[in-house]
Amino acid sequence: MSSDEQDRPRKTLTIKKTARDAHAESAPKRVRSGARARLVAQQERTKDNIERQKDPEGYQRRQQESARGRKPAAADGRGPVNRGQDARSSASRGDGPRRETAPGSRSGRAPQRAPRLDDQYIAPATPAGRFYDPFEDDGPAPAFAPEPDYEDSAAEPFSRPEPHVEIRSRRPREPRQAETFKVFAPCPQGLEEALTAEMQALGYDDAQAGRAGCSFTADWSGVQRANLYSRLATRILVQVAHAEISHEDDILDLARDTPWERWFGAEQTLRVDTSAIKSPVQSLQYCNLRAKDGICDRLREREGERPSIDTVRPDARVHLFLTGHTATLYLDTSGESLFKRGWRLDKGEAPLRENLAAGMLALAGWDPAAPLLDPFCGSGTILIEGAWIALGVPPGISRPFGFERLRGHDAYRWRDLKDDARSRILPQLDAPLVGYDLDPQAIEFARNNAERAWLTADSIRFEVGDARQISAPADHGWIVTNPPYGERMGTEQDPDLWRDWAACLKRNFAGWQLHAITSDLTLPNQMRLKPKRRVPLHNGSLDCRLFGFELVAAGYRDA
Repeated sequence: MSSDEQDRPRKTLTIKKTARDAHAESAPKRVRSGARARLVAQQERTKDNIERQKDPEGYQRRQQESARGRKPAAADGRGPVNRGQDARSSASRGDGPRRETAPGSRSGRAPQRAPRLDDQYIAPATPAGRFYDPFEDDGPAPAFAPEPDYEDSAAEPFSRPEPHVEIRSRRPREPRQAETFKVFAPCPQGLEEALTAEMQALGYDDAQAGRAGCSFTADWSGVQRANLYSRLATRILVQVAHAEISHEDDILDLARDTPWERWFGAEQTLRVDTSAIKSPVQSLQYCNLRAKDGICDRLREREGERPSIDTVRPDARVHLFLTGHTATLYLDTSGESLFKRGWRLDKGEAPLRENLAAGMLALAGWDPAAPLLDPFCGSGTILIEGAWIALGVPPGISRPFGFERLRGHDAYRWRDLKDDARSRILPQLDAPLVGYDLDPQAIEFARNNAERAWLTADSIRFEVGDARQISAPADHGWIVTNPPYGERMGTEQDPDLWRDWAACLKRNFAGWQLHAITSDLTLPNQMRLKPKRRVPLHNGSLDCRLFGFELVAAGYRDA
């Protein structure tokens, strides 16, 4: 039993002060802190701000007198008895009064509670004649009285100049350079120069013509734009690996060292194609197998599973190209060939590919604002391509692409790219486009294809008619056509067909330009016309020529 309990009277109900009560009376009053302290400080600052706005000179004078008459800290260590900022500042520095040692404490020091975030608040310093309040916005700063010259020795001892804040200008961060790739765009033989000019017009300034295609560099967005806008390319291939080889097994190592997991994985299907020019390899099929095994081994090592093979509609396509003693691996970003625009479902006999038709228009120098006529229109490929060129419709606007099924595809950016392309399409044509054919079914096919190409009935006029009896829709224009030859001619051929057609052209189309593609190299002689140009082209496996004629009424003899 403690001494206090022994001294307590028995059987008497009294209330006696304990040591804890005595300590509470002797301890200083607790200084406000936390949200309540901030509210009180804010109210005091608001009151001072109102006084300063009403009487700036008097407020300045009172501040200086208060600074001169400020009392030093008390000798007992309790510090100033000011409210607000000084009390909280001294409390946060630990200069305030300490609690007496509580009875029964082992360390001789009273237990203290852990400080809260509210106790750490320190109001910003307020220099004389200035006001700073981070909690409210009072609008434009009022006009203050002129401050004293601090360089003068007679300046007030407690007046301090405002601290100089050095403002450093931050250099803007340089934009991150997008990764660029080497790209090869194959095309039908004979269109290399036209394809290079097209790519340069699309913004690929370093495009260079090569064998059956052109090469250039582009970032991934540029690869997508090339797929969307190119009318002459067959595919857009991104180079991912290139090395010299001395044996077929070197192809396996090259494919295994390529980071295919960046583009596709085991969850996607794969197809590998191989082509070669002047390569000493014995079997292209074996080289194709080596490349496929290297890709599958790489993905099995990295992801634990190999992709499945799909030769019809794969998610990813890889092309192996061999030349001399080098091997190059390309990632196909197009998927199906680019000449498949998505609108031609009805085909006639020996149809002309869309990119070759667009190439013929480019080689002919056709002006999209001038009339265009095809007297052997078939399923309407040349005229529909001409309409899309004149309207500015991107050839890939309504078809899917292979890069959409690869890893990391940004569907939102691709959608924005197509929306921007759609916004540039013109509403109507400026010149007539006319097509004739003797076969009514071919005209029906052409109208259906034009409808699927989002062309109205008045965009292109398709009519059943004989090329030997047609009339010109304007006084000048272009005739670009694919006249029947080979299997389209059939077994029975009219010997006077070309002579009669030439007579019609001389009679009704003076001032027009004629460009016709054919594998029959005797066509100019049969028409008794002298070609001004002849461009070698390949229509599939057929070796053809694009003959160019200028039709002048007085320049030729009648047939």
